Amino acid sequence: MNVIVLGGYGNFGRRICRALAADSNVALTIAGRDAAAAAALAQELARSGMTCEVVALDHRAADFATRLRELRPGLVIHTAGPFQGQTHHVARAAIDAGAHYLDLADGRAFVKGIVALDAGARERGVIVTSGASTLPALSTAVIDHLAFGLARVDAISISIAPGQAVTRGLATMEAVLSCCGRPFDEWRGGQWVRVFGWQGLHRLCYPELGTRWGARCDVPDLELLPRLYPEAHTVEFRAALELGTQQSALWLAAFLRRSGMKLPLERWSGVLARVASGMNALGGQLAGMLVSVSGKRADGSRARAEWHLTADALDGPEIPCMPTVLLARKLANGGIAQRGAFPCIGFLSLPEFEREFARWRITTVMRELSTG
Repeated sequence: MNVIVLGGYGNFGRRICRALAADSNVALTIAGRDAAAAAALAQELARSGMTCEVVALDHRAADFATRLRELRPGLVIHTAGPFQGQTHHVARAAIDAGAHYLDLADGRAFVKGIVALDAGARERGVIVTSGASTLPALSTAVIDHLAFGLARVDAISISIAPGQAVTRGLATMEAVLSCCGRPFDEWRGGQWVRVFGWQGLHRLCYPELGTRWGARCDVPDLELLPRLYPEAHTVEFRAALELGTQQSALWLAAFLRRSGMKLPLERWSGVLARVASGMNALGGQLAGMLVSVSGKRADGSRARAEWHLTADALDGPEIPCMPTVLLARKLANGGIAQRGAFPCIGFLSLPEFEREFARWRITTVMRELSTG
């Protein structure tokens, strides 16, 4: 299968390209605006005995859809974020080219809105899925696994704790800052409640990382999970940075923006990313993820199940790439028959992720707690 990775030399794109270039069923093309950066990655892969093509391709150009169609891809992987504020023009161009489509989007409206392309995807016989990343692809696979023994799910909590030493892509930083102080809806107590990004600090405990302050962030799961588990009265997500000074700075910026101060945080993303990286010596080497599901068993007793992930900070960025890599391999092997446009939910199981974790310095622990 001819696979084109748009933004293939970026922070996440290059990891996806390394994984897929080693697959004999994939003919890889690294694409993006910077042809030199794409060529440099291709040369790096060649030194490891892997071959790929390179093409200069700007998804914002007027002739993008025409040029993509001329390349005749079997699969288009879109990693050129941030996705907040983007349209689905890349997915539409992929459908027009008769290609499958995956992206790493973490924008709530973007992931939810992909279903608008369902009719076109079915007509062309392709699958289009958004959010093939940590959220919601991995998170929902974990939740489905934890909820298996429950007759009813009452509450779901997700948090991610990145390591200070993690490589910070500019698109990721822009996505983080775009949420800062912005209002969004959270499902709490059986109703939608208006909250604000990087507010609502809450102390979280990670088995291997210790305690961190977590703050609210807007993610696709907040929209999708109440529909998947309609009996749940609460669905929440928090992000917990390692350094309290950084978490406090984002909280303050969010408070000021919420209060009406016009802070062009997204425009400062490059500078702020360099400042954050300059503080790496103050942090450790671990990142984590915590998912908790509580509810009732068939006998009426209450239970809470937790899943903890711990990763070396340098291997942590592999996690957002795993759903795309796993799905691309499945598509290349003809392993997905479903067609249409969907958020990336239900295509991968937790055991599939666990096998991929074993290739990296990533460990997981699951435990069930009776609550009476």
